[in-house]
Amino acid sequence: MRITSPLAILACAIALVAAPAAATAQVLDDVDDVHPAFRGHGMWIWQVPRAAGGDPAGIAARARAFGVDTLIIKAAHGRTPWSQFSPELVSALKAEGFTVCGYQRLESTHAAAQARAGATAKAAGADCFVIDAEAELEGRYAQARTYVRTLRRLIGDDFPLGFTSFPYVDLHPLMPYSVFLGEGAATVNMPQIYWKDIGHSPSAAIARTVATNLVYRRPLAPIGQLYQRPTAKEITDFRRIALAYGVAGLSWWSWDSAVTSGWRAIARAVTPTALRASPPTYPTVRPGARSDYVVWAKDHLRERGYRVTRDTRFDATTAAAVRAFQSASGLPVTGVLDPATWAALLEG
Repeated sequence: MRITSPLAILACAIALVAAPAAATAQVLDDVDDVHPAFRGHGMWIWQVPRAAGGDPAGIAARARAFGVDTLIIKAAHGRTPWSQFSPELVSALKAEGFTVCGYQRLESTHAAAQARAGATAKAAGADCFVIDAEAELEGRYAQARTYVRTLRRLIGDDFPLGFTSFPYVDLHPLMPYSVFLGEGAATVNMPQIYWKDIGHSPSAAIARTVATNLVYRRPLAPIGQLYQRPTAKEITDFRRIALAYGVAGLSWWSWDSAVTSGWRAIARAVTPTALRASPPTYPTVRPGARSDYVVWAKDHLRERGYRVTRDTRFDATTAAAVRAFQSASGLPVTGVLDPATWAALLEG
């Protein structure tokens, strides 16, 4: 769940854009339809024994005291279900009035077996499930598709499913966001906005996360940072800015590393801040690029009947399809995926 140091190095070199509140409708499509499991104030628990000694009553008392109503607990790692996510723990916390979700950190191989391990969370009584896919999954599209397809077969099409990964899509161009946030997969995007690791302010980190995730058209329920002892002001700023963007919900990584000042900061009453500058825009992607943005565009071109290759390359066939789509849509025919082309392609 932590961002690696290369991200911090690369991120500092790229300009960031903040968005006004008017941009919220662009970012959070159908936010009112987001499942309640993802709309609360959540806390992530990596190791249950480190949360009030693993005592459900103690966990419930502390969480309630600081305004937390959703607990997202590790249920599996790779092919291995974690015994801490037991039916007894889940039922005890739900009896205390909490929403309880499981999460699984994915590994790079054995996708179907990992899906079977993840599905045990539903069997234990989870209200929702979150896929945590990070560096191990970069470039592994086949594994991602197998995992999602198998998981959905096991948990059902309607079980609430979220996805969490790196916040800045453009720094991880071959992460299969398009699979994990595509048709039949997760309906909520939960980027890990750990501003101290990234090396940006909460404002800058949220702004860039919103901008680079815009094309996926999934409601955002960001994860904020409590490890590394962020200041109370940083935490409060993060909350105020996230609220200004109209996020579906907020959660925090993690109980295991939070200090008292962090708990107090997440409980403090806040109001949305005023956002400035221009709204975020879709990325400009040119022929020759290789990225998940290209995969996402190809998925939508294919849905509209255009013939494109099935890989990450913005090749000549893809450029021809983009030109044909632009011509049919009354747009300038450039063969470039510019913001206007994205807007037309993603409609409907």
